Amino acid sequence: MLTLHLARHGDTTQSSEGVFCGDLDPPLTDKGKIQADKLARVTATLDLEAVYVSPKLRALQTAEATLAATKLKANVRDGLREIGYGTWEGRHEKEIKASEREAYDAWVADPALVSPPGGENAFAIAARALPVLLEVRHTHPNGRVLFVSHKATVRVLVCALLGLPLGRFRDRVACPTASLTTIEFGDRGQMLTRIGDTTHLK
Repeated sequence: MLTLHLARHGDTTQSSEGVFCGDLDPPLTDKGKIQADKLARVTATLDLEAVYVSPKLRALQTAEATLAATKLKANVRDGLREIGYGTWEGRHEKEIKASEREAYDAWVADPALVSPPGGENAFAIAARALPVLLEVRHTHPNGRVLFVSHKATVRVLVCALLGLPLGRFRDRVACPTASLTTIEFGDRGQMLTRIGDTTHLK
C-alpha cells in the first residue's frame, strides 16, 4: 500500500501577508526555516522511501532538513509547483478583490474552470500534478513517499484523490504553512488519514 504524505512549504513573507505568490520564488523566512526543522522531526520518523519536491526555492528549502535526516535525495518535479497567478502575482488578495472585483468573484466562484488573468485554474494544476502521482504509484507502489509542494497544489491533489469537486479546493481543504496531509492508497481506494496537521509546530 502506498502512503503519500503531502507537505506545504514553510512560511514566506508573501504567505504571511496574504500576497498571491505562485510563480514568484521567494525564500523562507526565519519562521519558515524553523517550521521546516520541526516538520523534519516528523517526516524523519515516517520511514520514507522517496521525497518529491517542487522546483520553487521555498519548497526546496523546506525539504532540506527532511532530506538531511533521511539521507534521501530530492526528486524535483515541475508538476508540484504552485498555481500560476498570472497578472495577480505579487499583489495582495484584498487589493485584487477591490480593484478587479468581477474577475476575482468569477475565480472564487469556480476556480476549477476560471483562472486568474494569465494564470492557471484547478484543472491545469491537476493536469500537471497528477502525472507525478502516477509516477510515484508506479515506482513506489508499496512505499511511503513525501511531496513537498504548495497550498493550491496540495489542495487540488486532495480533492482529485477524494472525488471532491476541484472547484472547491479553496474552501474544502485546509493547508497551513508546513502542514502535513496523509493519504493511504488501499484496496478500496484512497483514504485521508491526516489533513493540514500542524501539531508538530507547537
